[in-house]
Amino acid sequence: MVATVSRGRGRRTINEINMVPFIDVMLVLLIIFMVTAPLIAPSVIDLPSMGKANKQPDRVIQVSISKSGKIELKADANAEPVKGIAVDNIANLVTKAQKGDAKSAVVISADKAVKYENVVEVMDKLQRAGIQRVGLSVQLAK
Repeated sequence: MVATVSRGRGRRTINEINMVPFIDVMLVLLIIFMVTAPLIAPSVIDLPSMGKANKQPDRVIQVSISKSGKIELKADANAEPVKGIAVDNIANLVTKAQKGDAKSAVVISADKAVKYENVVEVMDKLQRAGIQRVGLSVQLAK
């Protein structure tokens, strides 16, 4: 529908859209949203919780990586650590230290200055040998 305006002698059409009603509606909607936004209760996210471990492993095989990159293996808490192990031999020695018990855990503890690449390489060698229970030792912040 085209609106026409008669001014004296001729008629001319209004070919512009009147934006004022549109702006009025948008401002009313904006005010409604601003008033109702604080009334909406924020949703609560139910995060999973971490429980305690059922049972601590009986035997823990400890692999230590020193600042210089040398690897040590300690099969038992009372055993003397085997020092100067090559990365390629770590999986064989850990398998021997497990003595057929695949449930014994392996904990890797590395110095803070050790490159992460060295730790990942040891973990990769253990995984390829089929050792499943491998963990990392961390020191809690004081």
